[in-house]
Amino acid sequence: MIDKVTAFCEQYELRIPVLMAPMAGACPAALAVAVGNAGGMGACGTLLMDGKAIETWSSEVRSATNGAFQLNNWIPDPEPTRNTENEQAVRAFLGQWGPAVDDSESDAPAPDFNEQCEAMLKASPRVISSIMGLYPPDYIARMKAEGIHWFATATTVTEALAAEAAGADVIVAQGMEAGGHRGAFNADDAGTALVGLFALLPAVVDAVKIPVVATGGIADARHVAAAITLGASAVQIGTGLLRSPEANVNKAWSDAIGRAKPEDTIATRAFSGRLGRSIRAAYTEAAAMGDTPEPAPYPIQRNLTRLMKAEANKESDIDRMQAWAGQSSAYARDEAAATIVTQLWEQAQRLLPHSQ
Repeated sequence: MIDKVTAFCEQYELRIPVLMAPMAGACPAALAVAVGNAGGMGACGTLLMDGKAIETWSSEVRSATNGAFQLNNWIPDPEPTRNTENEQAVRAFLGQWGPAVDDSESDAPAPDFNEQCEAMLKASPRVISSIMGLYPPDYIARMKAEGIHWFATATTVTEALAAEAAGADVIVAQGMEAGGHRGAFNADDAGTALVGLFALLPAVVDAVKIPVVATGGIADARHVAAAITLGASAVQIGTGLLRSPEANVNKAWSDAIGRAKPEDTIATRAFSGRLGRSIRAAYTEAAAMGDTPEPAPYPIQRNLTRLMKAEANKESDIDRMQAWAGQSSAYARDEAAATIVTQLWEQAQRLLPHSQ
């Protein structure tokens, strides 16, 4: 077990086998710097960023740490099938929870995927990672030519095998416990192929010949030790870092994470149209009622909920806030990010057998 961890850390010049999850919208440079300086790997989810923002983030991190970091992006879904009548019903429903939603909100512009990919290559991080699918073969070849490693997120064994066959250097096995969006390659599979991390992880480890990073519901040393015991070469942590001051999330969100039991989170499409795990609150409960319109597909639903989410953040209203959170949220600590990741690994090592 430890041999795998040691080899992984040497490969990526880490002192501890702890990666920051690339959380789009919640990955300030300060958090990545703190994790990198502690010996782990920082990260940035570039989904909402244009090329200039990616360049700025990368430069800011490089100016404050020589630690490795990863840049991550979503593989775009096919163009969504539009349903005007449903979108109208969704807008009417959302008007009960925030400002009135004009139909023009449906088509809000998004960053260009190709521009983002070019910016990631130009930034030349140690790792470029993917979620929601696989990069095109030509882009994978360009990554490899630049000496950039590809970490591919997978939520099933089938996805992991497809990623390995496409040239992935590492599989990030994401369990259903994870906060934020579920990384299924096909949006329709996200809610049906729900596999917990400690069922998924050993199955992926046994199926592929490349290192596997465990993510989803890891926020305590016992989780880390269990993941290593099941064959992971490292762990990736998201929600477990969101209460740190470097994350700088809304206090209402941070407080909700700190008191959430596993059953206080919910997998919902109500914020973006893609399945994601958030704090269970008044809006998510209402959205799950039988007489509520089905969420529009991604990214239409994300666009339609923009005004509500912005108002909720301004007013620190957890009942309407997009407060992503994993099932182990209560183990997230309100401490410095460096302290969190360092102590997680120190404590996990004491739980692992000495005869490895």
